[in-house]
Amino acid sequence: MKIFSRKTMTGRTMPRFILAFGMAAATVGSIGTVAQAQDSAQGAIAIPDDVQIFGKNDPNHRRATAKVNGDIITGTDVDQRVALILAANEGKVSDEELQRLRLQVLRNLIDETLEIQEARAQDLKIEDAEIEETYNRVAQQNFRQDPRAMDAYLTKIGSSPASLKRQIRGELAWQRVLRRNVQPFINVSDSEVHEMMDRLKAAKGTEEYRLGEIFLAATAENRAAVSENAKKIMEQLQQGGSFVAYARQYSQASTAAVGGDLGWIRLAQLPTELAGAASSLSTGQLVGPVATTGGFSILYLIDKRQVLTADPRDAVLSLKQVSIDFPKGITEAEATKRAGVFANAMKGARGCGAVDAVAASVGASVVANDQVRARDLPGPLQEAILALSLGETSPPFGSIKDGVRVLMVCGRDDPPIASGPSFDQMMSQIEDDRVNKRAQAYLRDLRRDAIIDYN
Repeated sequence: MKIFSRKTMTGRTMPRFILAFGMAAATVGSIGTVAQAQDSAQGAIAIPDDVQIFGKNDPNHRRATAKVNGDIITGTDVDQRVALILAANEGKVSDEELQRLRLQVLRNLIDETLEIQEARAQDLKIEDAEIEETYNRVAQQNFRQDPRAMDAYLTKIGSSPASLKRQIRGELAWQRVLRRNVQPFINVSDSEVHEMMDRLKAAKGTEEYRLGEIFLAATAENRAAVSENAKKIMEQLQQGGSFVAYARQYSQASTAAVGGDLGWIRLAQLPTELAGAASSLSTGQLVGPVATTGGFSILYLIDKRQVLTADPRDAVLSLKQVSIDFPKGITEAEATKRAGVFANAMKGARGCGAVDAVAASVGASVVANDQVRARDLPGPLQEAILALSLGETSPPFGSIKDGVRVLMVCGRDDPPIASGPSFDQMMSQIEDDRVNKRAQAYLRDLRRDAIIDYN
């Protein structure tokens, strides 16, 4: 496990599998061993110790097309979905990583196809107008573009509007399926909710974490391969890859649709392995892959706060910025001298009412803003400003190119004391957690019963 800092979601057919050439021959001469393997770690799946492989089945050389219960996934489908990830990572993906990425995207498209098919089989319709509405919202919120500009952008990077809209259809379809077949059967009693809220109150002042997670499911048979896959994803994230993009394409948890965001949770709500890993994180750091009983997780700490305690970073500040600029070509020594004079003058300023006159005496300019959220300030400056009283100034900051400036605190509206989630919010949180677990089992059943033919 490693920590890194980052720079910057009935009626089915019986199981049948169409396998590559040579697999049937692999059982020749192993009948005796099979008979003795019923109590092996694989249960009823009997794998002899002296395995001999006939033929070559290299997934890295398989053409990335598949037919899922009759619906075709083409190489173009895979290429266009891969292009979205490459764009999010500015194309910084090795050839080896690209091959692995294509295989993962193909698996995701198979799951997506199964989800769409399940919705269709249950006559759960996703209207085109709803997909268009979601697409337009994504364009505005995630890309700050109108739909036509978004269309052009997707085409430019080698993807397409149709590819993103298909992903939206899959997510909406799966939500409808879960809403009909899973959520009505999730029962959370009032006593459970009250007990959780009591625990929350008892934990007042302890730390609460907003985490992102990429979860890769693993079985005893494929655990080594999944572990290696998780390590490669971690390497890409360490090199600046988009956590949200990788979570959407790789994570097998239902939170993949929201970029892996788990929301605000306490470590006690996590499995022991994940809680231990997350406890050592600072905001913006990654840890993983973390081994759990069900697979491997990569965690990203988005933010941290204290339970039922007002977060000072939510304070709204009234600030005055006083700054001086340096003429072009000034020497470092002269700039340092002028900055020293400026800093001394600012120390003598007595409150926001007098700072304008002091600024004028040293040729500095003053601008004011009464609606600055402390959270929006850069990290180091944020801490310095929050430690100031009214009328005090921050240490000088800047450069020869940008000039030197200080911030003076003229007012501060502290946030109200956090009351925590309401009864309904807490119930929804518990329900969502249980739905997520049932959804994973549901999708496993769909995969098991699917007829999948690879070309």
